[in-house]
Order: sequence, then C-alpha cells, then structure tokens
Amino acid sequence: MLAASSLMRRLGLAAVLLPLAGSLPAAAQSEKELYEAAKKEGSINWYTGFVQNQLVRPVVANFEAKYPGVRINVTGGRDIDIMIKILAEAKAGGLQADLVEGPSVVKPLREAGLIQPYVPEAAAKLAPNHKDAKGDWNAVLVHYLVPAVNTELVKPADEPKSLEDLLDPKWKGKMAWTGEMTIAGPPGFIGSVLNAYGEEKGMAYLEKLGAQKVATIPSNPRVVLDQVIAGQYAIGLVTYNHHSAISIAKGAPVKWLPVNPAIGAMAREVLLKGGPHPNGAKLLINYLLSPEGQKVIQEAGYIPSNPAVAAKDPSLKPEVTGFKVFSPPPADEDRDIDKWIAIYKKLFQ
Repeated sequence: MLAASSLMRRLGLAAVLLPLAGSLPAAAQSEKELYEAAKKEGSINWYTGFVQNQLVRPVVANFEAKYPGVRINVTGGRDIDIMIKILAEAKAGGLQADLVEGPSVVKPLREAGLIQPYVPEAAAKLAPNHKDAKGDWNAVLVHYLVPAVNTELVKPADEPKSLEDLLDPKWKGKMAWTGEMTIAGPPGFIGSVLNAYGEEKGMAYLEKLGAQKVATIPSNPRVVLDQVIAGQYAIGLVTYNHHSAISIAKGAPVKWLPVNPAIGAMAREVLLKGGPHPNGAKLLINYLLSPEGQKVIQEAGYIPSNPAVAAKDPSLKPEVTGFKVFSPPPADEDRDIDKWIAIYKKLFQ
C-alpha cells in the first residue's frame, strides 16, 4: 500500500476531508436492536482484502445464516486498490463502503476523517494492543510475518536461523518479498531490523541485504509464498506463517521459519463514517469479534484476535513456538512508515 500521505496527495483529498471533530463512538445497541435496524437496511458493503475462498465466503455464509434478511456485498482485492476506491468514493461524495480492514488502513482513513469510532462489547476480550481505546479500530485477527522456504530447494541444514543467515551469498537472487508498502511488507521488515539492531548497525545490515538482490513481487505476501512453493524462489522474506500452515496441510513443499524478530501485524476492522449501512456494519463487526465469528476465523486457518480462541495450529503463536515479535503501536507505525519506505526505495529499488 502507498503511504497514507501519498494516497491523500494522489487523490487530492486535502480539500474534501470529513469533519474530524465530534466523531464520538457509535452508541451501544443490543444485538436484537442492531439486527432489526440492519434488516431495514437490507445489506452491508464489506471491503476486504481477506482471501475469498479461505475466509470471506465462510464468514458470509455463517453470518447470513444467523441473520436472515441481511446480505453482505463483498468488494475484495489488494489493500492499496481497496483504499484508493474508498478514498475516491469519499472524494466524489458517494461513499459506498460500510467497513474495511487491513494492516495499515487506519492512518489514511483517519486523515480523511472517514472513521466512525465504535466500541463493540466483544472488544472487551481483546488485548489492549489489539484495539483502539477510542474505538477507531478493533483487530479481528492477528498476523505473524516470517521467512518461508521451499523445502525442495532448501535443505534443513541450510535453513536460515537468523537475520544474518539471509546474507549468505548462496541466497543472492533467490529471495523475494511483496511490493506492498505496509507493515506486512518490506517497510515492516526494515522497521524490525532497525528495532533489533539499532540505527547504525541496522542500516549496515540492510545495505548488505540490498546487495542480495531481493526480488520485489508486485502483489501480496500470499502470491510471494505461492511463487516460493512453485520453486521460482527459494525464500520468501516476509510471509504470513498461517499461509504456510494452510499450504503445508495441502502437501505443499514449504516451511515457515521462526527467525527473530517476526513482524506482528493485525487486520484492523474499521467502521466507516458516512457508510450507507451503519447498523449492518456494526452487526458484522460484532459477529467477527464474537466467539462464533472467531471460530470461523480459526477454522479457516487464521489466527483469532480473541486470546480465548486458539489458533487451529497452535505453533503459529509466538508464546507457543517462542519467537520474538516486532509489533509497533499504530502511532509508532504511522510516525515511521514513510522513513522505512524511503529506505526501501534507496536500498532495494
């Protein structure tokens, strides 16, 4: 995804921001009240980057079975494309999206005045770092991004065990990562290195990594992992560990590596200010955070944000496998993301 400031400039939104002042959390309603109001609205427009077959369709099927009369209309795609669409709709005065999620959607939406704070009851179960105190966002699932290897190309003895191992000359030209400029892409990796090593040593490491000719794939981390599985690259540098687990269960020759530090990200669900179906959107957010919705997320192979709902593969969580995680608070990420992107452009483009 483009940095938030770049998105805003690209769409010329500076002059059409919605009022930021006075955005109070949406009033609490009972489930019955929300459902009745949502039925009158009839549908929900959910803009999502989640994998359609893996997660979106099960969520839609289970939600619509539970709440007859409320249909979910899905607009899917890459995070950057979804955000460009939402901001363009807002600029044109015809916002269609009701809610959206992603690792880095909060800053551009906040700058555009498009967030309607909402504190669902189920958010009380979330860890403090998995929700916004004012209700601007709530994490419906969490991600851990790590290197992954093709097990037919990388012998167990050669598997990288540390960041330093990625500098081995034998990996030159054989590694790839996504071109998405988010915490779940090269900027997040760069931030994790600088956090682990400090500024001076971290930059020295990144300069050496730049000499390894890491390929940038103009798509998301799932596509990068698919190319590793296909043998086009030996190593995917920044991949979701749950994607590897899903592929392993299907017999794919892939393995994720608990190289420290992993990058911690989350799918932050945001209620949009001015969306056409606010009650339906709140009902869907409630469902996604409920034990029932979290179990749908679990069964799809993702990592639920509710700590009471275990991951389908427990080893995906750092407290089980023992890997360390770099997961900057949103304010720190917003402050540093443009700096990390600038380093990427200097050393890797």
